[in-house]
Amino acid sequence: MVQTKKIALYMLVVFVLYTIITSPERAADLVQIGFEGVSSAAQGVGEFMSQLIQ
Repeated sequence: MVQTKKIALYMLVVFVLYTIITSPERAADLVQIGFEGVSSAAQGVGEFMSQLIQ
């Protein structure tokens, strides 16, 4: 089971590196989308906590 996880992790890393090398613009877009999603989620949690306090 541990070997399967290692192989999956290595495949994921290779895929990410391949994507970055072959299409850096697209990779940058995906990273930006990811950060925007995390930012929106954090903002939503902040607003929720603010509403709980009031």
